[in-house]
Amino acid sequence: MTPREEKAAIRNERLALRDAMTPEARIEGSLAMAGHAGDRIEFDPGTVISGFWPIRSEADIRPLMARLRTRGARLCLPVVLDRETIVFRELVVGAPVVKTGFGTTGPGPEAAVIDPDILLMPLSAFDAAGNRIGYGAGHYDRAIDRLKEKGRTPMLIGIAFDCQEVASVPAEPHDVPLDAILTESGLRMFQQVS
Repeated sequence: MTPREEKAAIRNERLALRDAMTPEARIEGSLAMAGHAGDRIEFDPGTVISGFWPIRSEADIRPLMARLRTRGARLCLPVVLDRETIVFRELVVGAPVVKTGFGTTGPGPEAAVIDPDILLMPLSAFDAAGNRIGYGAGHYDRAIDRLKEKGRTPMLIGIAFDCQEVASVPAEPHDVPLDAILTESGLRMFQQVS
């Protein structure tokens, strides 16, 4: 099996486990995430943090985003422009969110496009080394590459439930590891080898 095929199998398996969680378990897990990380993610006031509006059975990190905002974060959400590109639009209090394509919700085209310093990223699976499997479209990988081309190195925090952890992700040379993972059990930082 190629790494791509192995990732697809892991993705399908772990997303099925996430989908099987009861709505109550997802809500409780999401609230636990806000409790674990609302005060532990370190940043200076004015730092731009990208969150996301939940789709399908993803964790709902809106309570966490609200806590980060009270600590001085500027928030943004990813918006899928096409099959290749996401941008990050600023999420300001009182501004409407709209359907932004591919099942996502975010600020409309009138919102400012800003570059995040911290990315809270949904994912399909992760391992104890900080390797991740996304949803297979590569949107975040390309967005991270574009940020790096601008000289920016955002902190990458994966958002998942405990059931999405696997023993090992078949990491490839182009894969960018996470700096941390947040689950209902807590915020876990990874030591990255340079």
